[in-house]
Amino acid sequence: MSTTSPSIPSNPVAERRSRAKVLPPPHTRGGMPLMEALSLRRSTREYASRALPLQSLSDLLWAAYGINRADCGDYTAPYWRHIAVLDVYVAMTDGVWRYSPERHLLMPHLPVDLRAATGLQDFVGTAPVNLIYVAHGDRMHDLTPEQRRLYASVDAAFIGQNVYLYCAGSGLASVFRGAFDEASLAKAMHLGADEFITFTQTVGYPRHAESDHHG
Repeated sequence: MSTTSPSIPSNPVAERRSRAKVLPPPHTRGGMPLMEALSLRRSTREYASRALPLQSLSDLLWAAYGINRADCGDYTAPYWRHIAVLDVYVAMTDGVWRYSPERHLLMPHLPVDLRAATGLQDFVGTAPVNLIYVAHGDRMHDLTPEQRRLYASVDAAFIGQNVYLYCAGSGLASVFRGAFDEASLAKAMHLGADEFITFTQTVGYPRHAESDHHG
């Protein structure tokens, strides 16, 4: 008679959580005054390749779509009918991650560098961070597909402006982009049938900062 204990099935949710990228608490006080950040806000298409420090990534994601009212779970960006229809994915050299605002960490999505697939311009493949704004159409009831895309795109634009202002106040560069192959990127990300990509956004140091950093 065998004494071998039966194997216990692994818990994929627990395994994914164990591989999550823990972010340091975001800096939510101080920083550049709003009017100065607005005066510096611009789109940039030339980036240094060096990675963002983990603290900067933490601050960036909180500014983009973090929880700023813990008592009610509301976000730094307004959103349609008080229904969170967007997920923010982060494409970096070590793969694609999904930002969890509630826990302020990055959940692993794909262990593949998909940065080059997030846009049609060459710089997206070497910039350290590309944000991908993915909408869940199944959360938007009683709307036509066109209306779903419209409202989700507005929500993405709110997040994009938060990213722009954070970058302007932190010495980073950014550009909000609609030039990407949506079908190819959605397939590469293994998105569901009811999910669609609204926009992408590149973040990194401006190219001149690379020589400043090393010089």
